[in-house]
Amino acid sequence: MFVSSHTLHRLFRGSAAFFGALAIAAVPPVLGAEAASELVDDFSDAALAASGAARIVVDDASLGGSSSAVLDVRDGVLVVSGEHRPARGAPGFVSLVLLLSLDGAARDASDFEGVRLRLKPLRGTIFVHAVSAAIDNYDHHGASVTAKAGDFREVRIRFADMRRSWSEQTKLDLSTLTAVSIVAVGMAPGAFAFEVDEVGFYRADSAR
Repeated sequence: MFVSSHTLHRLFRGSAAFFGALAIAAVPPVLGAEAASELVDDFSDAALAASGAARIVVDDASLGGSSSAVLDVRDGVLVVSGEHRPARGAPGFVSLVLLLSLDGAARDASDFEGVRLRLKPLRGTIFVHAVSAAIDNYDHHGASVTAKAGDFREVRIRFADMRRSWSEQTKLDLSTLTAVSIVAVGMAPGAFAFEVDEVGFYRADSAR
């Protein structure tokens, strides 16, 4: 079971609505935040991420779109398929938000180099975002997944390579992360699909 929360972002407008959808846990940064766990989600539970929090699904209804997706956990693998139906002049998207803590509090990921996913891209464009409580305009640091469609492979995205989309570029404050989000996005109607069997962080000295 997944939590649908597109209604949480009806106050956002324009491009901010898309990136606001990635910021479910907009809690203030806390000094001395607890260290982030290396594992974000291995989909061993049908409904809950590794933090014990329910997985959150956000779509483009707040922009007038009607994109949708079917998400199913099968033998520890999240299988996602859907259709982008964007509103005129707006992006179509479906975002999966994986909270790093049960209550949405920030976690400190300073010990890690970036985000890793064991992913099977099938159709469409995928972005990964590191959601930070220190960002107050919803323009979070992110990067596209460049792996070609095919079999499962490990994808690694360095925090240093993540960029904000419209704001002045700032260094990502790794001590304030609240979530990792995986976003299927498209400007035109069309299908998307991917599978994920693990999401986590990796250290600079770990094997590549």
